[in-house]
Amino acid sequence: MNGGLLFLAAGGAVVFTALLFARALVHKLSDVTAFSGFVADYGILPERFVRPATLGLVAAEGAILVALVVPALWPVGPVLAALMLLAYAAAIGQAVRMGRRWIECGCGGAVQPVSWGLVGRNVALAALALLGAAGSPFSLDVGEATAVIASGFTVFLGYLLVEQILGNAAYLKPRT
Repeated sequence: MNGGLLFLAAGGAVVFTALLFARALVHKLSDVTAFSGFVADYGILPERFVRPATLGLVAAEGAILVALVVPALWPVGPVLAALMLLAYAAAIGQAVRMGRRWIECGCGGAVQPVSWGLVGRNVALAALALLGAAGSPFSLDVGEATAVIASGFTVFLGYLLVEQILGNAAYLKPRT
């Protein structure tokens, strides 16, 4: 075993984070206009900055995804992913503080209104992304790399299930 448990966990974290960003990027690219509406709904930016910010966020997520999957860019990808997730957590927190709890987060996947729970989720996802910076993609043999990919996909599937459950639960709560 060349990588050790830390490298295996870090590799799984990178695979998970790459899948998370790929899914979010596909969601945003599939309807940039809708995503622009989500950005506007946060009420943080003046209207004239919404479209450029939307395009900037899409470009940044694309660049982060590239940094996560290109081994030569390690460990920049996990750090940039964590920073983006923390920036999103701050935006969600600001929207909640402003009383905008009715807006959808725009994260991709199950529809979820902004909440402190989503802020916590993003902080946890940022911590997981940072774990990816602890390992090195150059130190894994074929068997370890296979285990890393399988574990990242498995955690991602679990994440999707939990996210869908939380999205469904959001529909059951009364809107205020």
